Amino acid sequence: MKYFSSFIAAITLTSLSYFLGDLFLTKGLLIWQALIIGASVVILGATAEKLRAPMWLIILTPFPVGMLLLFFFLNESWTMWLSTYSFTLLIYVIIHVIISSLFRFHSLIPAWKLSKG
Repeated sequence: MKYFSSFIAAITLTSLSYFLGDLFLTKGLLIWQALIIGASVVILGATAEKLRAPMWLIILTPFPVGMLLLFFFLNESWTMWLSTYSFTLLIYVIIHVIISSLFRFHSLIPAWKLSKG
């Protein structure tokens, strides 16, 4: 049950970063679209982790899917998409740092355990 709740939290936090990243710039992304992107990104990362892919592949696998889905859903120019994606990544990093330090939780790959250091 702990993995499932972590999995749902990871999808929620990732979706939130996409939604907020868009909200401040274009306001073109609907909440269900952000949820689809967040779920796709986390599911791909978790699947790569479960298949015991190398660390670099686990980290890189979700990026193209998130980027492509954001481009598809936004229906904006390439420069607006790039700005929105960059801002989304900034928000994701901020959320990730806060959640990781407060709750010892990895907000992209729920199965990853954070060190106690």
